[in-house]
Amino acid sequence: MNGKTIIKGVIPKQHHPRLLRFSTSSSYDIGTCIATLQSCAHNANLSKGKQLHTHLLKNAFFGSPLAITSLINMYSKCTLIDHSLKVFNFPTHLDKNVFAYNALIAGFLTNALPRRAFALYSQMRHLGVAPDKFTFPCVIRACGDFMEGLEIRKIHGLLLKLGLELDLFVGSALVNTYLKLGLVGEAHEVFEELPVRDVVLWNAMVNGYAQIGSFEEALGVFRRMGGNGVVPCRYTVTGVLSIFSMMGDFHNGRAMHGFVMKMGYESGVVVSNALIDMYGKCKCVGDALSVFNVMGERDVFSWNSIMSVHEQCGDHHGTLRLFDRMLRNGVQPDLVTVTTVLPACTHLAALMHGKEIHGYMVVNGMGKEGSHSDFDYVLLNNALMDMYAKCGNMRDARMVFDNMREKDVASWNIMITGYAMHGHGDEALNTFSRMCEAQTEPNGISFVGLLSACSHAGMVKEGLEFLSEMESKFGVSPSIEHYTCVIDMLCRAGKLVEAYNLVLTMPFKADPVGWRSLLAACRLHKDTDLAEIAAGKVIELEPGHCGNYVLMSNVYGVAGRYEEVSELRHIMKQQNVKKRPGCSWIELVNGVHVFITGDRTHPQTDFIYAGLNSLTAVLQENGYVPFI
Repeated sequence: MNGKTIIKGVIPKQHHPRLLRFSTSSSYDIGTCIATLQSCAHNANLSKGKQLHTHLLKNAFFGSPLAITSLINMYSKCTLIDHSLKVFNFPTHLDKNVFAYNALIAGFLTNALPRRAFALYSQMRHLGVAPDKFTFPCVIRACGDFMEGLEIRKIHGLLLKLGLELDLFVGSALVNTYLKLGLVGEAHEVFEELPVRDVVLWNAMVNGYAQIGSFEEALGVFRRMGGNGVVPCRYTVTGVLSIFSMMGDFHNGRAMHGFVMKMGYESGVVVSNALIDMYGKCKCVGDALSVFNVMGERDVFSWNSIMSVHEQCGDHHGTLRLFDRMLRNGVQPDLVTVTTVLPACTHLAALMHGKEIHGYMVVNGMGKEGSHSDFDYVLLNNALMDMYAKCGNMRDARMVFDNMREKDVASWNIMITGYAMHGHGDEALNTFSRMCEAQTEPNGISFVGLLSACSHAGMVKEGLEFLSEMESKFGVSPSIEHYTCVIDMLCRAGKLVEAYNLVLTMPFKADPVGWRSLLAACRLHKDTDLAEIAAGKVIELEPGHCGNYVLMSNVYGVAGRYEEVSELRHIMKQQNVKKRPGCSWIELVNGVHVFITGDRTHPQTDFIYAGLNSLTAVLQENGYVPFI
């Protein structure tokens, strides 16, 4: 082709002026090659970057310092930091200049390796390579990441010696890191000494105060910024919105939304994401959804934010609807998506959805050893295991548990509680024994699970032993939750007198849950006298809870005391206590369907109610009498 060699996958320069023309001639444009590498770094285009690397080696252009720096940067941005290190160390006979060191230090920082970044900085100083104003911002941030205040002060002293302490970018890094380390006085001193303060520096102060929880100080700097005539940028807005999110300050958050619209910042994805988060933290789901729906462009963070808003507000069905919509839009879930959606599947017992998510995780290598940090690895597998356990699939929960390389106390608790929930008392106790053998110290939640297991399995003797040995043998003080579990256990076993005595003698004032357990047991065992005592207590503690009246009404109904039933209903009307409408859901192939008592909004309402009436008729033919 006219004497020119074309490498597959690279468009000739004459076809596109911004792309590299590979040529064997001596007039090769190394500048274009470097510019293309920078483009590969920006777009994380690893395939093309590797082609350029090969070409540089073949054509003996690898010795160019700028080419080496560009390659290090490209591999770092593509998260292949070990490749960056190999480029840095090859060829070994070349002296490393400050630009190569800067690129690799920045690469280590980008890939969350601050200690290696600082070690490389120490090496360059030991070898006599003088750091410059581009070295220090990265090294300062690295020290902040592993909380090394002494090293920051040493660097600050070196900056004074080199005359770089007044550089804007160096100053911004110092301010941010000092605040991150809680060294407020030092940060303020650096800020006040800088002769020029651009919006980046003001942002460093605002966000630095926000990161350490000094919200009022951060907002004070923001107001001062406006007073000095500095116009806030998008990054400023996102920082301030995050403060209002953490403070739950809806009114100022809405005012900032008005400023965003006035400045035309609403088109920015990051700003819209911050608005969604702010409205979500303020429990304003409608406002968050309005911002989301008008976004012209959405990234995975947008979807994660709006799903998190729904999940935090308890709208699990809405979370799954949004997840399905996200998939239809071709957006690939990430770790945050999975850890947000799995709890929604857990609450709705949406096992099919949960299994689909698990399948996605397996195909994409999520949740396996080495795919995440140890913390994320355990967190993700715990969420998956909890979903299976709450959906009644203990076999798959056990499979996830057994395949976990690292387990924390929550991992063991999920299995113990899961077995307890489904009446597998022996398995719960066996898991607890294995937990102790693995030298994982149980906590209060572990014993709630154990006592619940004993309650559901009728293991009264074992349950009482655990309660008595909790503190002496395991160092865990029994709480009201543990006593409530034992009360429930005694009630289920028909030991109502023992349960009542425990309510009166335990070292805590009985909560409504304990009294309600006793009341429910009295209904089951037709003990009207004790039921009246329990009902009086629980209604005194929670006068507005409809369940208390319903339970007592059922006790009277079973005993045939219908006048008392009518009297209870009259009291409910006087107290304006209303029974919450029942809610149920069913998971089908086409999604989760939610139903509320009396609800006729479903598109197949007539068909559903016809089926329900047929079932009710069959039940009544077999002697069922509905309680009205």
